[in-house]
Amino acid sequence: MGRDTIANILTSIRNADVYKKGTVRIASTNITESVVKILLREGFIESVRKHRENNKYFLVSTLRHRRNRKGTYRNILKRISRPGLRIYSNYQRIPKILGGMGIVILSTSRGIMTDREARLERIGGEVLCYIW
Repeated sequence: MGRDTIANILTSIRNADVYKKGTVRIASTNITESVVKILLREGFIESVRKHRENNKYFLVSTLRHRRNRKGTYRNILKRISRPGLRIYSNYQRIPKILGGMGIVILSTSRGIMTDREARLERIGGEVLCYIW
């Protein structure tokens, strides 16, 4: 089993949504904390708290319930760059998802940020995932 923490976050959120769970427990690392903060700020997650169990830290996040339950998060969370194939982009070629309505999460030299923040700071980086 690989240690792709970003894919683990996205898969946990998708699985919790499919089975109509309200909370998701994610192992806490610096990368996962940054990605979860972005999801919280953008409104995909309702709340996050840090939980300690047997000297290990976990992030317990509450999912935001969507009004129309026809579709799942499977359609809106997509991992782009992966350990076997890294995808990089400069700030001019960062893709716009749904004409700017979706977000792209990037790993830059100044930390993990959204596509809008990267364009404002004029820096590119590794394209981690799309959320729309």
